[in-house]
Amino acid sequence: MLDSDSSALQHRLQNTALILLSLVFLPLNTFILFWSSVYNRVFQSKVQQHRNANRNRASFKPKTILVTGVGMTKGLSLARLFYEAGHDVIGADFEPNGALVCGRVSKALKVFLPLRKPDARSGSAPYIQSLLDIVRDEKVDLWVSCSGVASAVEDGEAKQIIEARTSCKAIQFDIKTTQMLHEKHTFIAHTEEIGLTIPETHTITSRDAVDAALRRAPEGRKYIMKTIGMVDAFRADMTLLPKSTTEETAKHLSRLDISKQSPWILQQFIKGQEYCTHSLVVKGHVRAFVACPSAELLMHYEALPPSSKLSRSMLEFTKTYAKAGGESFTGHLSFDFLVEQQELDCLNNNPDAKLTLYPIECNPRAHTAVALFNGTTAMADAYLTLLDSRPAPRADSKMNGTTTETIVTPRDLKTRYYWVGHDLVNLVLLPLLALLALQRGSSITSVIRGIDLFLDRLLSWKDGTYELWDPLPWWWLYHIYWPGQFWNTLKADKKWSRINVSTCKIFAC
Repeated sequence: MLDSDSSALQHRLQNTALILLSLVFLPLNTFILFWSSVYNRVFQSKVQQHRNANRNRASFKPKTILVTGVGMTKGLSLARLFYEAGHDVIGADFEPNGALVCGRVSKALKVFLPLRKPDARSGSAPYIQSLLDIVRDEKVDLWVSCSGVASAVEDGEAKQIIEARTSCKAIQFDIKTTQMLHEKHTFIAHTEEIGLTIPETHTITSRDAVDAALRRAPEGRKYIMKTIGMVDAFRADMTLLPKSTTEETAKHLSRLDISKQSPWILQQFIKGQEYCTHSLVVKGHVRAFVACPSAELLMHYEALPPSSKLSRSMLEFTKTYAKAGGESFTGHLSFDFLVEQQELDCLNNNPDAKLTLYPIECNPRAHTAVALFNGTTAMADAYLTLLDSRPAPRADSKMNGTTTETIVTPRDLKTRYYWVGHDLVNLVLLPLLALLALQRGSSITSVIRGIDLFLDRLLSWKDGTYELWDPLPWWWLYHIYWPGQFWNTLKADKKWSRINVSTCKIFAC
């Protein structure tokens, strides 16, 4: 993909090429959509069978669930889970600049309603009022927030207003908790406060502060700089500091806007493997949990076995956080961890070897890893524990010698998730174009390797958006939503460096 140094013409050609790519695959994908729809008419899906069985139970009382963020995979996945469990699902999301999100056409939704975005003049008021109107008009019992990074704090504000003015409950942390977990520096400080290990971290508001921290660093230790705020252009910057010379370090820092108004953190670089988690926390108790290998731009999901030491260690970390939050601590909680490579190597030979988790970031919102719970309908019951008036069981309470607290994990650990559009471009088309352009590092071998990996995932992995019983969102994503986004970017003559197909985010540059 291109970057900020690429010409405006190159960016226009990139957007045009991606729109044309959508048109090229339109006949094939429309055939898949048609075939899936015919199949669903002839054979009732297991999802529909399970939903009907639940709805027909005399003891079953369907709830009205509002899921926001259904344009993203995480929101769509949860909407489908609640639908399969027999509940009525209201979907909602932002649709700026005429963007029609793919979740709006899902069979899982009883109705889709657009949300108003916060704006500079009115702040969060239009957004919160639109949520409040939906909750009241649709008589919503439970709001499951699947916000993006841009509206996380507003969701915390909305939770407090909705729960104060209606009987609806919200799977969402309050403002104070959301802000504390969302900001990298306050998250690290709180993690240390509750007695958990952290990497060496400094809040930086000047270049002099960077120089001072690097001078005090132990010999050989490296660091990375991260913005505390949202700056897409620097999110992928993994430059290690200090660089080989003082001059090179100074040159790199001169590119960064570092000030009290634009603070950064300088964090110890851990050489190893990155992992991420997704968990549901209700009243200070972990109700659902999954861990998986991660990456800076994560587009491939494979669950770690819940019994593995890695998964158990990350679960214990999450439990500690949840317990520290107390009875009011309710929401989605996701962590990013680093584990040193040498410890992973030891763990492969000795399952009881030492394991140190270094938390590097927290996302107080749903993670796309929730897609790993597809088909795990016990998840719906885990969410509904918030509506239970009885106090949540203590983690240490026991019945017949066993702990009464149940933590839901993915039912199917074998299924791995990817997004076919992302892999087609990154594994097949870009290497092929690089070879044709005779770019340095390109080769026939790399093209063949990319095609082989793409075919393996096409045949043995599962697309994160496609479901046989609900295929239209997948078709819509590639032939309505993304072409529309590329067209809007083309008209606005904006530059971007990459996209996340699962979260529908374009990273400006």
